[in-house]
Amino acid sequence: MSKPSASEYLRGSLYGLAFVSIWVSWIVSARLGLRTSLTPWDITAIRFGVAGLILLPYLLKKGLPVDRLGAVGLAAIVLGGGAPMVLVAYAGLQFAPAAHAASLYTALIPLLVAILAAVVLGDTFTVAKQIGLALIVTGALLIVWGAGGTIGSQQNIGHALFIGAAMLWACYTVAMRNAKLEGLHAAAIAAIGSLITYVPVYVIISGTSLFNAPWRDVALQAFVQGFLTPVISFWLYGRAVSILGASNGSAFAALSPAMTALVAIPLLGEWPAAHDWIAIILISGGVYVASGGLLPARRVGH
Repeated sequence: MSKPSASEYLRGSLYGLAFVSIWVSWIVSARLGLRTSLTPWDITAIRFGVAGLILLPYLLKKGLPVDRLGAVGLAAIVLGGGAPMVLVAYAGLQFAPAAHAASLYTALIPLLVAILAAVVLGDTFTVAKQIGLALIVTGALLIVWGAGGTIGSQQNIGHALFIGAAMLWACYTVAMRNAKLEGLHAAAIAAIGSLITYVPVYVIISGTSLFNAPWRDVALQAFVQGFLTPVISFWLYGRAVSILGASNGSAFAALSPAMTALVAIPLLGEWPAAHDWIAIILISGGVYVASGGLLPARRVGH
């Protein structure tokens, strides 16, 4: 993909800043929901029950583009944007704080997208991306060290789950870009795929237990997880990727760590430690560089 013009980059940046703001809210609200009476299975059911019903008319109108996606692409959209990715991320929040989710999930997404896009789409894996990789790995190792530095650390379980969720989302992003799908179209496929496959299984296993949860907890998750995130933010994310490309469009997820850490302080009472702040800066900066973010032009002497 050719380098976006200044006006295109500005438009793409606005979409990027908008979607990352919503992403921060879903991480914090999920962590908050897990502190109350809700489980990862409950929140996932709320998310795709609400989003699937909202987006069903849209998908019926647009249709299922199997010819453009293929079997592998369709699986990547449903798994990477649907219940499997969400369950992995929510499960991670039971072991590690929201700030770590932002560092090892959202901040790793642009790097993983860049690597996958290089393989699938033929995007160039530049020196800048290699430098960014080194910064990200350093930051990730710092987080693991801060969590205890041992394989048996409970937070390490959450860290592994966050990385797994980021890998699934990277597959979603590249499949969407490869098939040239609009963000809302891809979101509809992912949401309805989970509405059909996950929600019935959840109802059979859990029955009506969700109705016993406080209505305020359910309403918050329905709004943030069922509407804002899988509908609005997926559409905004798709627009950013469409305008800027898979790597550059996903680069704005690198802003999530700092934003999530700041929001988690008043809402969750989670204060990042000094090493967490350093890791957040390293990962955010590294992902920005690795994903092709705009850098100052080098001056050439006369």
